[in-house]
Amino acid sequence: MSPAGRIKKKLRWSNLYTFSCLRPHVLESEGPHSLGGPGFSRVVHCNQPRVHRRKPLKYPTNYITTTKYNIITFLPKAIFEQFRRVANVYFLMAAILSLTPVAPFSAVSMIAPLAFVVGLSMAKEALEDWRRFIQDMKVNSRKISIHKGNGIFAYKTWQKIRVGDIVKVEKDQFFPADLLLLSSSYEDGICYVETMNLDGETNLKVKRCLEVTLPLDEDGAFGDFTGTIRCEDPNPSLYTFVGSLEYDRQVFALDPNQILLRDSKLRNTAYVYGVVIFTGPDSKVMQNSTKSPSKRSRIERKMDYVIYFLFTLLVLISLISSIGFAVKTKFDMPKAWYLQPNNTTNLYDPSRPAVAGIFHLVTALILYGYLIPISLYVSIEVVKVLQAMFIDQDLLMYDEETGKPALARTSNLNEELGQVDTILSDKTGTLTCNQMDFLKCSIAGVSYGVSSSEVEIAAAKQMASDLDGENSEISGMSMHNRSIQDPWDNSRVDLVESEIELETVVTSKDEKERKPMIKGFSFQDSRLMNGNWLKEPNADVMLFFFRILAVCHTAIPELNEETGSFNYEAESPDEGAFLVAAREFGFEFCRRTQTSVFIRERSTSGHPVEREFKLLNLLEFSSKRKRMSVIVQDEDGQIFLFCKGADSIIFDRLAKNGRRFEEDTTKHLNEYGESGLRTLALAYKKLEEPEYSAWNSEFLRAKTTIGSDREAMLERVSDMMERDLILVGATAVEDKLQKGVPQCIDKLAQAGLKIWVLTGDKMETAINIGYACSLLRQGMKQICITTMNTDLLGQDAKKAVKENILMQITNASQMIKLEKDPHAAFALVIDGKTLVYALEDDMKHQFLSLAVDCASVICCRVSPKQKALVTRLVKEGTGKTTLAIGDGANDVGMIQEADIGVGISGVEGMQAVMASDFAIAQFRFLERLLVVHGHWCYKRIAQMICYFFYKNIAFGLTLFYFEAYTGFSGQSVYDDWYMLLFNVLLTSLPVISLGAFEQDVSSEVCLQFPALYQQGPRNLFFDWYRIFGWMANGLYSSLIIFFLNINIFSDQAFRAGGQTSDMSAVGTTMFTCIIWAVNCQIALTMSHFTWIQHLFVWGSIGSWYIFLVLYGMTSPTISGSAFQILVEALAPAPIYWSATLLVTIACNLPYLAHISFQRSFNPMDHHVIQEIKYYKKDVEDQHMWKRERSKARQKTKIGFTARVDAKIRHLKGKLQKKYITV
Repeated sequence: MSPAGRIKKKLRWSNLYTFSCLRPHVLESEGPHSLGGPGFSRVVHCNQPRVHRRKPLKYPTNYITTTKYNIITFLPKAIFEQFRRVANVYFLMAAILSLTPVAPFSAVSMIAPLAFVVGLSMAKEALEDWRRFIQDMKVNSRKISIHKGNGIFAYKTWQKIRVGDIVKVEKDQFFPADLLLLSSSYEDGICYVETMNLDGETNLKVKRCLEVTLPLDEDGAFGDFTGTIRCEDPNPSLYTFVGSLEYDRQVFALDPNQILLRDSKLRNTAYVYGVVIFTGPDSKVMQNSTKSPSKRSRIERKMDYVIYFLFTLLVLISLISSIGFAVKTKFDMPKAWYLQPNNTTNLYDPSRPAVAGIFHLVTALILYGYLIPISLYVSIEVVKVLQAMFIDQDLLMYDEETGKPALARTSNLNEELGQVDTILSDKTGTLTCNQMDFLKCSIAGVSYGVSSSEVEIAAAKQMASDLDGENSEISGMSMHNRSIQDPWDNSRVDLVESEIELETVVTSKDEKERKPMIKGFSFQDSRLMNGNWLKEPNADVMLFFFRILAVCHTAIPELNEETGSFNYEAESPDEGAFLVAAREFGFEFCRRTQTSVFIRERSTSGHPVEREFKLLNLLEFSSKRKRMSVIVQDEDGQIFLFCKGADSIIFDRLAKNGRRFEEDTTKHLNEYGESGLRTLALAYKKLEEPEYSAWNSEFLRAKTTIGSDREAMLERVSDMMERDLILVGATAVEDKLQKGVPQCIDKLAQAGLKIWVLTGDKMETAINIGYACSLLRQGMKQICITTMNTDLLGQDAKKAVKENILMQITNASQMIKLEKDPHAAFALVIDGKTLVYALEDDMKHQFLSLAVDCASVICCRVSPKQKALVTRLVKEGTGKTTLAIGDGANDVGMIQEADIGVGISGVEGMQAVMASDFAIAQFRFLERLLVVHGHWCYKRIAQMICYFFYKNIAFGLTLFYFEAYTGFSGQSVYDDWYMLLFNVLLTSLPVISLGAFEQDVSSEVCLQFPALYQQGPRNLFFDWYRIFGWMANGLYSSLIIFFLNINIFSDQAFRAGGQTSDMSAVGTTMFTCIIWAVNCQIALTMSHFTWIQHLFVWGSIGSWYIFLVLYGMTSPTISGSAFQILVEALAPAPIYWSATLLVTIACNLPYLAHISFQRSFNPMDHHVIQEIKYYKKDVEDQHMWKRERSKARQKTKIGFTARVDAKIRHLKGKLQKKYITV
């Protein structure tokens, strides 16, 4: 073991920590829970796992599964999923009916396409679920050391762990189940746990075992160990636990401090021993998980309604056909002596016309089945797979650092990416990198640090471009003012320009120059570096500042033997950044013992001097206290209290003579906050020996108290000491955002998307990140909904809290409604404790209504279950498409609950990715995934489906017209092969090319004009107006194709010999017209042509003629009346070519007129852009292009754009005030 490791083992942290440290020896009888009652019935016999396999206990194994199917359920569940599609149900019925004698087609021609479509979709489902199964097996097959008996431990897989097993978990291993901590490698039984997978937090948590189990610190000690745990039943609450341990004839109380949860990781501790309490599905992390849902896109769901409509139309025309046939059978059949009406079957019996009509109804339902295209589903599946391939292969979404591309894990939801309304994002690991950088500080009222935060840099870039236009406006305003004011005001423009320069963040440094060379330290200011701080006016104050950074913490140093410097294992990333900063300033924390910390201070001579600070007391940080203090004694015997905490808390505790720098520090803190930095104030207090001794005796009395009021006593005594402080300064650290996050959020906001942040972090951290990525900004009104403290108990307390929360929500909603400033923006911040009440049925709609009215929403301290519940509320409450994005196991619930789940393939394992629909390596790729691919996929699929309905109506209705024309006989005008090849070969490839390659605008333009994205959420391309418009176009085309051809061919000579045309000639000509009309129509629909589209569209038309030639060359027994029809009959006839040309033009003329009128008088956004691009106006007139781009931003109140707009309004306001005063 390294020297650092040995030092760590010697530390007894319970002597240092103040709160929640003492372990009660005996469970108090008057506890709030009666163990053994409802909800508290679990009994665990330690070291006796076999007991729990039998009834009445029979606890589940540790095997987990996240798949949708298993071997038994796959077939029934997958078939059910397929037949949720309405069209598949219709084709199943048609396939069954095709087995009857009344079917106009063979059974194979109906059953084979259905089996192919359903089989293909089921195979895709099976493949996706197989991937989940493989991931589950990887987890279940992990190895862990388990007690076999007689003090011997051996490695077993996780899935073989049972309740009651004793397990040994080693450093950096995950806990395989929920464990009770028995002992650790530290003498006093503490261990460090990372709960990133549970709550997203990267700071380490300290867990402590019971003192009574401390001796169980080696394998041999468990040979005869037994005990009984009685505790709560399995539940999803991550932060609570109630139970007791019966051991050595005594009963000891258990609380969350002794519980190690599955999927959290052991850190900075050599090993721990624990007994398994909850396994597999009973563990808290699995209790928080949700079942893998079956997701369908909105377009697919809406398509069901279109299918209902077409099915109704199909039944209607089939009824008309069958009634017509029944009438014809009754009245005309007896006259048709050549059909022998007296010698016929039920299908044509004149004496039973109703029966004949019913039989004919079945025939008609199958004959007109082309109105409902089964090939549509095959084409959509093919197109979606191609779209998914394009997403996977997009190099602009490939992360070079990790080598991970974007991944479309399911292709069912491609078009849904283009209709997102609300994004629900995790924070840690998704928006941020979990890396803190010390950037700036304020010491003795002077701000130090010239580096700019990422927020400042990006804002400066944007303001630089946006202010070009504003400068001209301000100059104009200045000239106007000059004309009415005194001529002496020549300096005013200079004043204005300098003011803008001061107000605007200006960064001259290249971004490459400012990359931190030292992890955690991006500070740049020569006034403090290399001992130069000694030359500053308040060097004595600075000394205190640096010592507070180096001493006030709970970190442990570890020597890096390669570099010779120290790495710090800290409970929070902030602490680590402070220690690195202190080291760089010349105050290196190098050693810790049980009672002291040692700092190497670089003196003026440059040689380090090691100073010892005796650690007398440590008052921990907590989210309630919002501060941390240490009381130390230096080498001169002087006693100091060093304190760091939230500025609001520290400023309230300052002494009268300690407020010297308060005004300047407050100003700097506001500036840092606006720059998106996390701030803390630093203060100290010098103590006299008698004063400290008196306080310490009272503190020890409170610390050793056993009872429910112990926490309150400790808080009161600590509060007494943390008074009359002297302010030293403040720190500003940057929680490093992932690359491109602010720009991505800004672009998404401009695209009209709402963004919610759901995080397990504490409120202060979440708010700071909100500022960092411009979800929050200065001037935005924050609405914080919190639970009140009440002295009431039980139901009364719950009722009072609920009423208070409801009142807060109502008041906030009223405030928003009464707000008259159009630029006012509101942000809602709410914590998990409050969400428990806000998500209840009687309050959730009021909460959602308030949240929707706010520009941004931040939910902090939320559990994985609450993330999923909030996502469900937004999805169901707004009825709009939601997208959830996260990177950890704690995000799986919301990823599965949202309409679209996106996983970040980052450092937190693959749980989020495995549960997701799409995976990306960085949050910034979400911009391209939605604004480019989402926009394209939505429009492609929408246009493709509308076109499919158009072409099938145009084709299918001609069958109906001809049947009516032939006395409802059920006769088809087309050869069977024509109909078979219509959707399979002759029109399928152009529609696939439309769905795969169509681009209304290029990807660059999509990003430059983010407002184009709103075409998806507003559903402009698949609303009922658009659907019925295409159907009407299909109806018009069918009428033109049928009646023009019938009228042209009915009386006129067709052949050179004067003969008129027969049915096969008319049918082939009509079919030729359909092929030309629908393929020319898709060519008119396309905006973007590649050689592939040209090949598919014109190749489909050419393939029709090739087919006719080849089909006509076959034997008449195969080709029938189509024998040599093109070569001998149609091709020599000019009327065939002229009819084709006339009908094709007539069919496409209305669409051409409509699109010409729309582009001329009521153009859509992409029409304008297409025209600008076509005439190269974007190159010739840059000013116009920039103006159009600025118009193409949705009005938003979040993001850099909103921040810049607010800054400009602020500047203009200040200027106007100055002119008025002058």
